[in-house]
Amino acid sequence: MKGSIPDDKIEEIRRRADIASVIGEYVTLKKAGRNYLGLCPFHHEKTPSFTVSPDKQMFYCFGCSEGGNVFSFLMKLNHLTFPEAVRQLAGKVGVIIPEKAMSHQERERYTLGEQLRRVNELAADFYVRMLQSRAGQKAREYLLKRGIGESAVRAFRLGLAPDGWRGLAGELEKRGVSPTLAEQAGLLIARTGTSRGHYDRFRGRLMIPIEDADGHVIAFGGRVMGAGEPKYMNSPESPVYTKGNNLYGLARTREAIRERDFAILVEGYFDLIALWNAGIQNVVATLGTALTRAQVDLIRRHTSRAVALFDPDEAGRKALARSLELFLAANVHAKAVILPDGHDPDTFVRERGRGPMEELLAHAWPMADYYIEQILGRRGTLEEERDKLREAVAFISRIENSAERDLFAKRVAEQLRVDEAVLNQEIRRHLQGSPAVQAGPLQKMADAEADPLELRLIQMMLEHPARLSAVRESGVIDGFRTAALKVLGESLLARESRPVGDVASLVEERMAGPLRDRLLKGLVGESPYPESQIDQLMADAIRKIRDRSNRERSEILRRRMKEAEKANDLELLSSLSLEWQKLRLNKEGAA
Repeated sequence: MKGSIPDDKIEEIRRRADIASVIGEYVTLKKAGRNYLGLCPFHHEKTPSFTVSPDKQMFYCFGCSEGGNVFSFLMKLNHLTFPEAVRQLAGKVGVIIPEKAMSHQERERYTLGEQLRRVNELAADFYVRMLQSRAGQKAREYLLKRGIGESAVRAFRLGLAPDGWRGLAGELEKRGVSPTLAEQAGLLIARTGTSRGHYDRFRGRLMIPIEDADGHVIAFGGRVMGAGEPKYMNSPESPVYTKGNNLYGLARTREAIRERDFAILVEGYFDLIALWNAGIQNVVATLGTALTRAQVDLIRRHTSRAVALFDPDEAGRKALARSLELFLAANVHAKAVILPDGHDPDTFVRERGRGPMEELLAHAWPMADYYIEQILGRRGTLEEERDKLREAVAFISRIENSAERDLFAKRVAEQLRVDEAVLNQEIRRHLQGSPAVQAGPLQKMADAEADPLELRLIQMMLEHPARLSAVRESGVIDGFRTAALKVLGESLLARESRPVGDVASLVEERMAGPLRDRLLKGLVGESPYPESQIDQLMADAIRKIRDRSNRERSEILRRRMKEAEKANDLELLSSLSLEWQKLRLNKEGAA
């Protein structure tokens, strides 16, 4: 039974490992100044854009934006977990990892997880037997009516919960399984009142086992086969099952996803099974909740491309919009398919077959098209239109191909009735990270995602982690406008004096999209902040951010004071005046 890896051993492995040597075993690298260049192993390219920095013990690809440290390289390339990557690298650099003893609580948690998975496996076997028994005749006919063949039934281990109160409960008792343990697994429910004992949660339902990424049964979905509510009943969350951390079908479909290099995302169990049954097997499904970042990360382990396939109703469109935002944040190239009215993926592929479905997938909307037509295309208030404009600048900046970027900028300008030249100017500034000398309203909206002063200070904090005490003492992070940079700044202060290779990993963990790319590019490139001037440069950035925060706060207080005076609210006016005077004294003291 393996425990966790001690932190000091992880740090020793990091220090001993030369990232250029490790990556050089997989990629042909050539010296280029202080760094090394090679063809990226994570995407197809003809001109080398994959950069390795031995000084900073990190890598970054300017083509596909993959980046991180030596551990994350092995994780991405070999599809390893972090502990697996650490152990693999430990063998390369000659570090022996002692097995850290688990605490009693950890051991109990580990044992409980194993027991729950075993109980779920027993339940899955029982449900399979019931489906194949005489009692399963109607359920088998139901599956045939839905076009689900025997191969799909076997592949997804479909079963039947008998229409009685203690079918599974009696079976588990014969197997010596504690009813309390089965209750923890979500399979049984304890009777209340004067009655004692447990009864089956699932009764008279077609059963769909839910597996984790390794193929272990961790939960179930149960569907009624006739009239009845709810149509679907799902296992409650348990120590081995969290809905938002798993994707239905992934253990069965991940090889097809890797082979076709894109994942189809659907909402329902039978949407996935119907596509798989029709020969389209690179599919995963959510588990009764909106798509989560953890689920997108699961997809990202196997491919960087996805097609979201949802119902054509309003709920489906909203779910798709939320999904696209997550894909964008995770740097997954997503497309969207809106099915014809009256169809979900299951009914469409059953009625029309594989060919028309493949045709829809082949002509899926790129994310930018969906964004422009379905999100920006809807009119709103002036404030909503301003928010759309700010978001549009950041969105267009994510489009890698310059010709496509110009095309979509033109369409966005037309859609939002903004001068195209002004919009393109703001996009260029966003891409280059060079703010205007005197920012206007449009620039303020564009830079709301990444305030340039805050970005500059964060870059210096990343480059010089030993100089963070001045930032901590100033408290300037509290005044950050950019939420993502604020979170990263707080994380940096919590991990003071870590090596640059470690903070590169922190950027990768905490950031996404253009901000992540800009920060990693800055780390792997030549630093614009000389060591001899870093104290002064950091002090200047801190002062400017603090002054800006004070000015903004003063303006807000003045406006509220005028409103209070107009409303003759003397108590509020007095309180605001005291706060304004205190702010002035703080500004004078700082000066």
